[in-house]
Amino acid sequence: MAGMVRVLHPRQCLRLSTWLGVRFYSNSSAPTTKLFIDGQFVESKTKEWIDLHNPATNEVITRVPKSTPNEMEAAVSSAKEAFTDWSNTTILSRQQIMFKYQDLIKKHLKDLAASITKEQGKTLVDAEGDVMRGLQVVEHCCSITSLQLGETLPGIAKDMDTMTYRLPLGVTAGITPFNFPAMIPLWMFPMSLVCGNTMVMKPSERDPGACMMLMELANEAGFPKGTVNVIHGQHEAVNFICDHPAIRAISFVGSDTAGKYIYERGSINGKRVQANMGAKNHGVIMPDANKEHSLNQLVGAAFGAAGQRCMALSTAIFVGESKKWIPELVERAKKLKVNAGHEPNADLGPLISPAAKQRVCDLVQSGVSEGADLLLDGRGVTVPGYEKGNFVGPTVLHNVKPNMKCYTEEIFGPVLISMEVDTIDEAIDLINSNPYGNGTAIFTTNGATARKYTQQIDVGQVGVNVPIPVPLPMFSFTGSRGSFRGDTNFYGKQGVQFYTQVKTVTQMWREDDVTHTKAATAMPVMR
Repeated sequence: MAGMVRVLHPRQCLRLSTWLGVRFYSNSSAPTTKLFIDGQFVESKTKEWIDLHNPATNEVITRVPKSTPNEMEAAVSSAKEAFTDWSNTTILSRQQIMFKYQDLIKKHLKDLAASITKEQGKTLVDAEGDVMRGLQVVEHCCSITSLQLGETLPGIAKDMDTMTYRLPLGVTAGITPFNFPAMIPLWMFPMSLVCGNTMVMKPSERDPGACMMLMELANEAGFPKGTVNVIHGQHEAVNFICDHPAIRAISFVGSDTAGKYIYERGSINGKRVQANMGAKNHGVIMPDANKEHSLNQLVGAAFGAAGQRCMALSTAIFVGESKKWIPELVERAKKLKVNAGHEPNADLGPLISPAAKQRVCDLVQSGVSEGADLLLDGRGVTVPGYEKGNFVGPTVLHNVKPNMKCYTEEIFGPVLISMEVDTIDEAIDLINSNPYGNGTAIFTTNGATARKYTQQIDVGQVGVNVPIPVPLPMFSFTGSRGSFRGDTNFYGKQGVQFYTQVKTVTQMWREDDVTHTKAATAMPVMR
């Protein structure tokens, strides 16, 4: 393996305290991000590179390699070789490593957050939340001694017992998006590894720094070399993962187009695939809701992270007299501060790229052209000192109709779409007619209304006075319909089911064959 790539042992690199901008980049004038193969940080031999820009300045931070076929093959070979010993490591040993890992992530949470802000653009406090929600999954993985239990049924027939075991699959793979550089990888490889698998990760080429930092911590926690490897790239890397015969399962979070492609190609090749994809999340505001709470929660859920969340509450449905609150909503949105993510008091940072900014602006304009009312326009926002950044301020489109492009497509920016209906039944019908099923929320003080909504809405994750109802990891992330492809969701019990296979053992031990334990003292007689 070392003959394929130039290897840098982790101890040759700078320690954690000097990570940012240095630890996982080369020291050349054009810094490059490394690979992580067989427990070592590796300089790619590729001739194809992707420039990674700071979203607040558009300055090049690093160049990310498109891994060569040999490098990707080396990553899978390392994972395959490591699986033999790792899958036979006791669950208690894997649990102890996971205990160490969660402690290290906690200690370096701010370092990880700073890297996310630098590469992805979100505010520091939001980046810390990104890491924290991933850390919670790692903490839950420490319960593997309970999570991976099998089942038994003794005496199913005379002298016969049946039992099931949950066993690891082998080599798995994870493909992650740009919007949660720490949380989504932490949904994947810790759960896979603690179940006894190994994994090849392909983080987003737009912000892989946090994932690389997590690899350093994995080394320090004691994960054996090869149990987790990192490659970089775009389409070729995705195709490699979908096609490689040694990879048994693929976890993906990202866009509709990519998710459908990966699900279909991976499934055709006999792999398990779980794919979280696009969303159009609706918030229903009832006239009896707590106005202050509802408007504050709605503004935060719509515009936080610059709207770049798959669970962003991007569509508000005002029922009946609650429509009178819309001017107050706009005023609260106007007060949000747009700035570079590391600046104090920033409420939302830039979008990930100029292309993302242009797409958001185009979708806003399409809404205006199709007849929506533009109550707040953030397209022209400028941030002093960061004039080249990819900033869009909070934007509100009102009187949007279901056939408008700004409604049928996921905007993925700081844009709130506003609609009015007369009754809760109209709101339910409208949401159930939308193809997506990731998340929704209702704001009400009426328990009967809340119950009706939770029972009749066809969406996988529902919040009652909770704007972003992402479950904690003792449950699972249960997006549904057009927002998900696969049979088993992420983390929680379903995560363990995804990363394990069931073996059923039926055994018979006849009572007549029991060895006699009492000593025989009589004279032996030949018969």
